[in-house]
Amino acid sequence: MVRENTAVNFTRDVIEALPAQQPALIERTRSGDRRTWSFGEIADGAAAMAGSLATSGVRRGDVVMTLIGNRAEWVLTMLACFRLGAVVLPCTEQLRAKDLAQRMRVAAPALVVADERNRAELAAAQPSCPVLFVPDPSLLGGRGQATAHDVPAAELAATDPALITFTSGTAGEPKAVVHAQRYLFGQRLQATGWLCAGPGDVVWCTAGSGWSKSARNTFIAPWLCGATALMHDVRFDPAERLEVLASEAVNVLCMAPTEYRVMAKRISLHPLPQLRGMVAAGEALDANVLEAWREVTGIAIRDGYGQTETGQLTGMPADGDVRPGSMGLPLPGVGVSVADGELVVDPATVPTFFLGYLGEDGGDRQRGGVWRTGDRVHADDDGYLYFEGRTDDVIISAGYRIGPFEVESALMSHPAVAEAAAVAAPDEERGSVVRAVVVLRDGHPPTPETARALQDHVKTLTAPYKYPRIVEFASELPKTATGKVSRAALRADG
Repeated sequence: MVRENTAVNFTRDVIEALPAQQPALIERTRSGDRRTWSFGEIADGAAAMAGSLATSGVRRGDVVMTLIGNRAEWVLTMLACFRLGAVVLPCTEQLRAKDLAQRMRVAAPALVVADERNRAELAAAQPSCPVLFVPDPSLLGGRGQATAHDVPAAELAATDPALITFTSGTAGEPKAVVHAQRYLFGQRLQATGWLCAGPGDVVWCTAGSGWSKSARNTFIAPWLCGATALMHDVRFDPAERLEVLASEAVNVLCMAPTEYRVMAKRISLHPLPQLRGMVAAGEALDANVLEAWREVTGIAIRDGYGQTETGQLTGMPADGDVRPGSMGLPLPGVGVSVADGELVVDPATVPTFFLGYLGEDGGDRQRGGVWRTGDRVHADDDGYLYFEGRTDDVIISAGYRIGPFEVESALMSHPAVAEAAAVAAPDEERGSVVRAVVVLRDGHPPTPETARALQDHVKTLTAPYKYPRIVEFASELPKTATGKVSRAALRADG
């Protein structure tokens, strides 16, 4: 944990301290180009970008919004902000004009750095600040009077703001989460205790830029371990993903649970001898997907848990007993407990805990010296934690408390099901019943007979009161910009 009275600068203290010739980043572009960046090249590029931002009027404490894909320019802009002491707001390219306008209204950026391919959507959001577009070679060579050497690394406090990430909005309007400089350095805890990369490793976190997991695991966590990061600027394609894993000899893989699930269902997995670690976070993985990957690779996917506000809190240890459905144990030193079925956190023990929401306080989630996560969990006798659902997602039917994940896992184990989500539906007799919204795999008809088959299947795997009394079929599930199922939208549609 960074001491709060110590001057820090991530770009200087981490990037510039690593061997200049050591491979830092493998970049694969949409056009098929491939480049390996050394740490020296990354440091020089970040310094040059810092000069460009300074010439554009960016000062310490200003917010810089990025709208760039998984490209080196995104990384260099992030590092340039860290160097200047500017506060960076990374946004995913999946956001539409309304989303972008909302973020600009809340964060009031002094500058936007955007990919040229997002020009139209950004224009529709009507930014009130200047915009720099990439690719632009001049951005990496200094603009105007400022050069890399004119912009020294700022001396920053551990509590100075560094990063803004918006929550996924699964339960309402996205909130602007402000993280301090300590958040960047605090990633070392999960990098060594969960991601488990090391010097010489190639680490691939596939999250798109703008998601909180991308901000910490695409390059920050790997570089804190001295590893090489891989970035591939393409849309998700299961077969291509498998090919890149093999051709780039990826050692540690961090993917969204949905990506693991889709790959296991849509393509034939094959052994990846160089792969030695796989992790997932964001939502729990069902046992069938875990077994499919373990059978082919011989490796268990290790789940973990964190929130945009807290950073990573738990993880399945690499040298421990991997338990299907569990999000692992608390990371070393992190104080979490289960109170009335809800996971609560001691903020003082979390080096990546946020400073607060921009423009508002933490509300009733932070009181009594603890952070209430809003997530329902249970622990087994050995302390391994299991996610059950959001406190507002738990379904209470005839007095029974039903976590949606167990129902969804049972549905996902049926060969007809591609995706499934469970929410509450009002019922006069029971108060609520389980309503399942299901996306079927090709070749399976959305008929009453299929619905009954799914209901019977769930009854064989869970307690009878948990089966979905309502089964609906859809072509797709509503998702947030970060790819999580929006149960709030499903409840509203019901």
